[in-house]
Amino acid sequence: MRDLEPCRIKHIEEQTELIDENKEHEELNKEEDKHVKTGEKSRSQTKQKVLKKKRDEKSFICTQCGKSLTCKQSLENHMRIHTGEKPFTCDQCEKNFRQSAHLKMHMHIHTGEKPYKCSQCNSGFSRSGDLKTHERIHTGEKLFTCDQCGKSFTESSNFKKHLNIHTGEKLHECFQCGKTFLWSSVLKNHLKIHSKMKPHSCSLCGKSFSQLQSLKVHQKIHTGVREYKCFDCKKTFIRAQHLKRHLMIHTGEKPYHCTVCRKSFNQSSNLRVHKKIHSQ
Repeated sequence: MRDLEPCRIKHIEEQTELIDENKEHEELNKEEDKHVKTGEKSRSQTKQKVLKKKRDEKSFICTQCGKSLTCKQSLENHMRIHTGEKPFTCDQCEKNFRQSAHLKMHMHIHTGEKPYKCSQCNSGFSRSGDLKTHERIHTGEKLFTCDQCGKSFTESSNFKKHLNIHTGEKLHECFQCGKTFLWSSVLKNHLKIHSKMKPHSCSLCGKSFSQLQSLKVHQKIHTGVREYKCFDCKKTFIRAQHLKRHLMIHTGEKPYHCTVCRKSFNQSSNLRVHKKIHSQ
């Protein structure tokens, strides 16, 4: 696992700030209730008192960026972002981390521990963020929306890939032949043309794969694990993309359009079969 990037750390800090903000509101409400009963002060006066108290508490200032923190330990943790210090070392692979919490999270890789469980299908994850992303498959929540065409996505990575369709940027280049692609996944499939290597083999049937992830997906056929469930008809699937394709039956979505007659289909394979009508 990679060490947390600055943007990831920023996200964690934002979450901490949100928790502090919620605490401020709780304190404000408590103070207000007390003053309403005694008739001492107005809401605005109470708010000013609570905010002043919180400002006084945040007396530890970062000399690099001016950020205010509530205690010395928080300031010391924050300063490592600027100094690059990583005092916490994994005794298994010697990878270094800025905070002990990040090391603890990393250790799940070596122990195989997956403490974050999905309440719908009981799938386990080593990080809470991975669990939240996974749960969107069940809830259908799509946080990322394209302002060009209105299409929504459950994961930011898929959203970024989609944006390439509108920009036309082909950022992924094959170092063998120089051909460029919109998506890295397409490039990976293309590279198989140049390399016949398939180092990952299934111990049950002997089938080989060029990528470890492909082997893991394949092994679900043998184990019978079908972790993706449709909550409309209770049907289950081995792969997330199979569930997404299935959901179009219920939503009526038909994203694949024939450029000749504009007829729409819910599966790309059906569109390919249809195109043969025009080629005859």
